[in-house]
Amino acid sequence: MLLWLLLLILAPGREQSGLAPKAFLLLTPPWSTHFKGQKVTLKCRDSRYPAWGDVSWYYNKNLMREESGEIQIKKSGYYKCKTQVSSFSDPVHVEFLSDWLILQASHPVFEGDKVLLRCLGKEEKIPSEKIYYKDGKKLGSTYSTEAIILNSVSLENSKYHCTVSRKDFWSSWKETSKPLRIQVQELFPPPVLTASPSQPIEGSPVALKCETWLPPQKSDTQLQFCFFREDQALGSGWSSSSELQISAIWSEDSSSYWCQAKTVTHSVIKRSLKSQILVQRVPVSDVNLEIQPSGGQLIEGENLVLICSVAKGTGTITFSWHREGTIRILGRKTQRSLSAELRIPTVKESDAGRYYCAADNIHGPILSKLTMVTLRIPMSRPVLTIRAPKAQAVVGDVVELRCEAWRGSPPILYQFYHEDATLGRSSAPSGGGASFNLSLTAEHSGNYSCEADNGLGAQHSDRVTLNVTVPVSRPVLTLNPAGTQPVVGDVLELRCEAQRGSPPILYWFYHDNATLGKILAPFGGGTSFNLSLTAQPSGNYSCAADNGLGIQCSEVVMLNFTVPSRSKIILITVGVISGLLSILGLTATAALVCKFKTQRKSRGLSTTGTPGLLCNAALAFILCHIPSDTLLKNSRRLLDYSPNECQEPSLSKPFSTDTQEPTHSELPALMELQPVYSNVNPGDSDLVYSQVRSTQPTKEHLANSPRMHWEHEGSTVIYSEVKKTHPDDSAGQASSGGWAHEDATESYENVPCASMALDH
Repeated sequence: MLLWLLLLILAPGREQSGLAPKAFLLLTPPWSTHFKGQKVTLKCRDSRYPAWGDVSWYYNKNLMREESGEIQIKKSGYYKCKTQVSSFSDPVHVEFLSDWLILQASHPVFEGDKVLLRCLGKEEKIPSEKIYYKDGKKLGSTYSTEAIILNSVSLENSKYHCTVSRKDFWSSWKETSKPLRIQVQELFPPPVLTASPSQPIEGSPVALKCETWLPPQKSDTQLQFCFFREDQALGSGWSSSSELQISAIWSEDSSSYWCQAKTVTHSVIKRSLKSQILVQRVPVSDVNLEIQPSGGQLIEGENLVLICSVAKGTGTITFSWHREGTIRILGRKTQRSLSAELRIPTVKESDAGRYYCAADNIHGPILSKLTMVTLRIPMSRPVLTIRAPKAQAVVGDVVELRCEAWRGSPPILYQFYHEDATLGRSSAPSGGGASFNLSLTAEHSGNYSCEADNGLGAQHSDRVTLNVTVPVSRPVLTLNPAGTQPVVGDVLELRCEAQRGSPPILYWFYHDNATLGKILAPFGGGTSFNLSLTAQPSGNYSCAADNGLGIQCSEVVMLNFTVPSRSKIILITVGVISGLLSILGLTATAALVCKFKTQRKSRGLSTTGTPGLLCNAALAFILCHIPSDTLLKNSRRLLDYSPNECQEPSLSKPFSTDTQEPTHSELPALMELQPVYSNVNPGDSDLVYSQVRSTQPTKEHLANSPRMHWEHEGSTVIYSEVKKTHPDDSAGQASSGGWAHEDATESYENVPCASMALDH
């Protein structure tokens, strides 16, 4: 109830449009038809509920004496009221009938509302089915004992009645009610369209308003509005707002305007009358040209924006843009606005000059003042060049870094970079290029670049690579393995390395004054030379490094070592033969006999060749009876011994027992054929070696050899040297101390060999 009263107070009334709102009547009970003898209470209300002051009541257009806000009635007729702040209410027809059957309609009823129809019999004790009719036609299958509901009624003039069947003990009959016209009140009056201002100036905004009002009882009803120019809807169409704002209206918009209002359910829709709106036009004035960027200073490549505007002027305005000294129009636009812009993309140096614009809305063109446009040229990508005194940059040279950009407004600041580090900067106040001098060190190899900046954006050059050639430092020669005593047959690594120097580096290796070899290190660093040690490796070793900027030599490294002597080889050979003789006793006996016979012959005794045969027999026995797999397993190389004939030494001269070992210088004379070595028993600690040679004696040999005498010059002689190593001779001692201890005793034996034994 309180909410309904609040809505009554706040409901919009006709005072918004300058008219006093209507008063309205409420019936209790809320029916317009009653049985005769019943009473109905009428209440007069307005927007300021409860009503202020006296209330005027009217019955069938006659003023009644009642002045209170409520009255009770029991006579049929039309009733209406009026308060001091309202206009007359809509009349209400209340009817009191003496019929047995009446049709009642709820009150009040507005357009689009639902209506409750009730068919009521006087003092009806037993409810019965009723049938309802509209304008004499049955309302569908409307059989009800109570009431029916009509949906969305309108301001139509239809008649309704109802019937009921009655019966008693003797007969049955039908009762029919009196026809009823439903009193439907107007939900809202047709809207009124207003424009503000009513005569707008062209280009100015206009507000359109569609005005109507709802009765206080229906103030919660939601309405929608739509505005039209001729038959074209404006804005977004239907809206809950009763106002439409037109931002700018033009002379061609002069036309008839109207609006519509409707309920959300579309049950009630009403339209306003048409209103004519005339738009006035104003000539252009105060034309102005604006340059963007501000100030008229542009960078080449930017976009130039020319904005032409007018202080006054309505309607369609034609704008045009011009540059002084040219006849061609730069651009033209026609639009409904006080300003327009022309965009010139990517301006060039030739676009500099003075500009102006013109505006016209049919009253003649109006020109603006001249505006100056100036351009600055950004930097082009600079080019870096490196000027060196020679084709190849060397440490200590002074090179010139030259950076130059071909285009760009001065002043220009140049910066020079090595990799990402700044070397320095130089300014060119009048444009052009700039230089930077750099004294080269070994660390200056790498990529160089430069940067040019005149305040319009820095530009970087491409990278230029500078290779600073560093002369090689003095190389260092090292021997590997170090700290051990090398022997013949070892492979010695000579490592030569220069700590500094640009690649490629060529290394040379020297032994005394002889060149051993050369190796190229294409990526720098050091390199190695492997030397297989021979009979003459002792001496001074050195190396040299060269990368085209001068040769650097290392310090001399001295290498001393001892070559294993023949006496030790003989001792090893004796050990091998002794081991074989200990297994083969017969072979040992034959060897002793052979030795004995040979000594006798050397003292001048005659012989018949028996000792030679015995020697041949002993050698044949060894070759034939020792298993071949034993010889192969214990020998490094199979003995290839194939002389055709072995002559006995001359018996006319005694056999020399001189045990002096030949010197190193005698080795080439004695080794006319390549010696063959065989390690017979490598598993024992006492190593035994044998050496077999076939020598063609010469005069020089006969003169220098103190050990034997030659009977025939062309004879082939086989020597066997047997020597046993000392137990304390080990590999470690040999490498560290050399061959310091050698046996002074050596055995030589001249063995004439028969071809039969050798063939075997």
